[in-house]
Amino acid sequence: MPQTGFTADAFGAVTIALVSLFLVLALLSVLYSVHFRLQIQKRSLLQLGYFNGPWATRIAFTSVAVWWSIWEIIRLSLLRGSGRPFASPPWQNHACKFYILSNIGFAEPTMLLMLVFLLRASLQKRELGALSHHWNGRAIGRALFLSLPVFLLQLMVVFLGPKLLNRETNHHIKLASYFWSAWCATEDGGAACTYPLFSTLLLGLLDLALLGYASYAGARIVSLAINRRLRRRVCILILSVDFLILLRVVFLGLSILAAPGGLPFEALVFLAFLTQLLCAAAGVSVLVFFPVADSLALRGALHFDIGETPFDDYYSDGASLISNNQSLRLEPGRRSSDVSTKRGSISFRTMIRVELAAGCDSDNPSAASPLYPPTS
Repeated sequence: MPQTGFTADAFGAVTIALVSLFLVLALLSVLYSVHFRLQIQKRSLLQLGYFNGPWATRIAFTSVAVWWSIWEIIRLSLLRGSGRPFASPPWQNHACKFYILSNIGFAEPTMLLMLVFLLRASLQKRELGALSHHWNGRAIGRALFLSLPVFLLQLMVVFLGPKLLNRETNHHIKLASYFWSAWCATEDGGAACTYPLFSTLLLGLLDLALLGYASYAGARIVSLAINRRLRRRVCILILSVDFLILLRVVFLGLSILAAPGGLPFEALVFLAFLTQLLCAAAGVSVLVFFPVADSLALRGALHFDIGETPFDDYYSDGASLISNNQSLRLEPGRRSSDVSTKRGSISFRTMIRVELAAGCDSDNPSAASPLYPPTS
């Protein structure tokens, strides 16, 4: 086997292993979210329903990340080399084109948009935010709608590019194939999926536009976080998103300088895959897995029956905690009709004392959110 084929197969094997680990994380996150949703519908964890507001958006975000990771396996040369199951030239050509449309044109823009909506949800008031009955549908619909222009532009680059760009202009200038080509034959008789430079530029422009708002929303969440662990998680997420997504665009752009199938090309493509995978794992962990896991653990962490506590003793008007002299209380808001008659219940102040006894950093109380429970 030629050296280039061995290099591609080695990176492909590592890619499959890493994707498998990510799929386990994604599956656990979805199962946790579904279990939490069912518990709330059964009214056994009714008071924690605020933290489960964006449950459908969380599952949609995880599902798109899973879709992206599966297509990262499909694009591997490991499956399309000479003598492999999918070695026919038509399959190689179409598989690479659909890979660009699926991941660069759809999955990556949609994941980043959903991440922004999930961050934004924690900064909204209850009536407008994730507790609204239609918030999940609007968030998912807007993410898909906003990613549609990018998808259509990528569609033009992949399918119309070879016809419109692969010819001389009136000035006898012909664009190089790396501007529009989605695949290239390798020395071992196989094919490697390449990243058209126009596709990478479009993705980079969208990333720059969204990362600014994501950083702003993340900074506000950090300033409103109720404990040190939450602040650390959000900081890791925002730094990961800002750094890794931009680094992926750089790696994809540099890949046009290397011969497809060679070691430099495979290394750049693998690094681009790894940065996006780490970003997706950070998003699924911080925005889906940990909030649900912390919410499920909240009832067991308290030494009283949370089911006897009025809803507004925990959350009111966006779940904002207000420090008033030496006491902690919430602004009065609309009470849940199921539990508002139980006036003798333990107040939020008691929960804060329990948090302090458990070692939570509540010295700077500010805000909880539907994404992040007040304990962790």
